[in-house]
Amino acid sequence: MRLDFDTARALYHHADLHALAHAAHQVRLSKHPEPNVTYVVDRNINYSNVCVCACRFCAYFRAPGDGDCFVLSFEEIGKKIEETIALGGTQILMQGGHHPDLPLSWYEDMLAFIKANYPIHVHAFSPPEIAHFAKISGLDTSQVIARLKAAGLDSIPGGGAEILVDAVRGKVSPNKCQAGQWLGIMEEAHAQGLRTTATMMFGHEEESDDRLRHLFALRESQDRSLSKVGGGYTAFIPWTFQPDNTNIIARPLTSLEYLRLLALSRLVLDNIDNLQVSWVTMGPKIAQAALYFGGNDFGSTMIEENVVRAAGVSFRLSRQEIDTLVLAAGFTPRQRRMNYTLIPLPCETSAVRDGAVAGLA
Repeated sequence: MRLDFDTARALYHHADLHALAHAAHQVRLSKHPEPNVTYVVDRNINYSNVCVCACRFCAYFRAPGDGDCFVLSFEEIGKKIEETIALGGTQILMQGGHHPDLPLSWYEDMLAFIKANYPIHVHAFSPPEIAHFAKISGLDTSQVIARLKAAGLDSIPGGGAEILVDAVRGKVSPNKCQAGQWLGIMEEAHAQGLRTTATMMFGHEEESDDRLRHLFALRESQDRSLSKVGGGYTAFIPWTFQPDNTNIIARPLTSLEYLRLLALSRLVLDNIDNLQVSWVTMGPKIAQAALYFGGNDFGSTMIEENVVRAAGVSFRLSRQEIDTLVLAAGFTPRQRRMNYTLIPLPCETSAVRDGAVAGLA
């Protein structure tokens, strides 16, 4: 039986933490009975830091004309991709600011350059970026998605969600798309065959009920996509706001507050299969604990990460460190792709190859 809003609120505020964790872990086991904890090897490439949004929570952006503005050349992007592939990476996550002067064709050319030269999955352009591309090009968002997909876009990250409540967005990110457009862009991407992720940044100027409204908006959005085209959101990633170097004064959330929200997310989002833990903001030890609060995925190696680092947090983990942490928590680490198919282990690859050779003998 699905949780309704009032029950979710009661659990969030009053349930015993251990009981909440147990319930979330049971849901996790029902969806993923195997002992695997997955992660993707990727790199976050911020192609530009120029942005006209001026979101109050962002310590990374630069206004047009600032001295340390940048736009990466395609050659610089290519070098970063080469380094990622050399480290066993299968994916790049690309996001940038809302640059006022780059036309849609620049992004299409960038995607075409990447696809012509590198065997890599491109997970790029959050809904606010797509809304921005539509505004500067005079196209609607469905046309923008179609053009980006044709140029080589493989999937869309869930950035820019913050809290999917317009009253909150009006305070912290008033120049970004509203909640309905964020959801609409994701559902249009699903309709065009692109998988996406969803996020929540919490602990800034929202109320606890706003966090619940965010979760229920995502659940309803996933219902709509699944009923029409299948696919939809592959994963949900909640993470805590990092207040340093931003224009928002907020009390940093505790680890227990993070774990409580994570567990509740697993109970509410019954139609999103995967729940990522956030070692980037919470650190590796809390991420280990989160694997018993509903989490089944360790996110990514984030070979490069700039936005959270600009807010004063700089945890870094290698593939080997993630493997060690997952094993120590009692699970089996497995590298995955964006769609959660597993990367074959060397022994599995050898078995397939040997079987094919035997079949030819």
